[in-house]
Amino acid sequence: MRLLFLGDVMGRAGRKAVTERLPGLRAEWRLDFVVVNGENASSGAGITPDHAKALLAAGADCLTLGDHAFDQKAMLSFIESEPRILRPLNFAKAAPGRGHRLFDAPGGRKVLVAQALGQVFMKRPFDDPFSAIDPVLRAHPRGGLANAVLVDMHAEATSEKMAMGHWCDGRASVVVGTHTHIPTADAQILPGGTAFQSDAGMCGDYDSVIGMAKEEPMRRFITGMGRERFAPALGEATLAGLFVETDDRTGAATRLAMVRLGGRLQTAAP
Repeated sequence: MRLLFLGDVMGRAGRKAVTERLPGLRAEWRLDFVVVNGENASSGAGITPDHAKALLAAGADCLTLGDHAFDQKAMLSFIESEPRILRPLNFAKAAPGRGHRLFDAPGGRKVLVAQALGQVFMKRPFDDPFSAIDPVLRAHPRGGLANAVLVDMHAEATSEKMAMGHWCDGRASVVVGTHTHIPTADAQILPGGTAFQSDAGMCGDYDSVIGMAKEEPMRRFITGMGRERFAPALGEATLAGLFVETDDRTGAATRLAMVRLGGRLQTAAP
C-alpha cells in the first residue's frame, strides 16, 4: 500500500499548499491512503469544520488533530458527525469523537489510524499514551485485521516520540511524530518493519518561527514582552510529510521517503 502522511497544516498558507498540491500527488504517486494532521489549520489554533471539509475534499482520507483539537468550539459537535477526523486517544475522557478508526482502502484493504498525545513538556498532563495505544494495536494486528497501521504521535519531546516508535515496532506500519513543526532527518525503517520519523514537519511557511510570522515571537524572545497576538506566516508553504510503502500481507514498511515540496525547503519526493 502507498501511504502519505502530511505534518501539521499551519494556517492559510498550509491549507493552500495541501488543497492545491494533494489532488495531483494522489494521482502522480498513486496513493492509496492519505492522513493529514489538521491541528493548526485555522489561524494556527485548531481547525474549523469548513477548513476540515476543504482538506478532506482535497484528498485526505483522515484528519488527525492534537492538543489543540477543540480550540475551535464548533469541532466539539462536528467531530461527532465526521468519522474521518480523529482526536488523540488519551485526550480528556469526556471529549467527543474517537482516537482511532479502521478505514477502508482501495481493493478491499483496511488501514488503522490512531493518534496519541505525549506527556513530556506539554502544557497539561494527559493520560499515558503507551497504555492508551497498546490495546488498540492488540485489537487490530498488523497484517491481520489491518493491512496497514499508522500512528500519529503528537508530542513535544523527540525522546518520547522515538520511544513510541520502538514500542510500536513490529505492530504498526508507520509511527510518525507531529506537533513541533520542524521536520527531523531520522526517517528510517525500524527492525520490526515500522517506518518512523520523529517529526514530519509542518505544511506551512518556513520563513517564520514554527509557522508564525516571525516578528512577534522574536520580540518576545528578545525583550520578554509581547505587543501583538501571534499570527500565521502567509508566505509560500512547504508541503512536509512522509511517504511509506507497505507490504499488504504483513503490513511491514518496505520503503519510505521524506516529502518536502515547495516553499523554502529543498524538494524531495518518492
